[in-house]
Amino acid sequence: MVEKPTPQEVFSDFAILGRYVLTSDIFSLIEKTAPGFGGEIQLTDALRALCQSSDMVAVDFEGKRYDMGNLPGYIEATIDFALSHPAVSDWLKSHLADIVKTL
Repeated sequence: MVEKPTPQEVFSDFAILGRYVLTSDIFSLIEKTAPGFGGEIQLTDALRALCQSSDMVAVDFEGKRYDMGNLPGYIEATIDFALSHPAVSDWLKSHLADIVKTL
């Protein structure tokens, strides 16, 4: 597991989408984890330590992935969700069409 790998660090075509079910063992590992990417303590680093002493299970996810760590990804996810939601879908389609007409 590598947090935000550079192209040189990529060793597979798998990604961690950030949804975990963890035991309390992770907390002592987080306490021992030195700052990593961006000078922050990364859960990914603690997970890498955890997999040395415990089994881990992954789920192969099929679907659209959104990068919620940046504004365009957040907006894309919000729009896609809203377009699929019956309470706001028709309104949003009309609103977006109006915006496009003015561009």
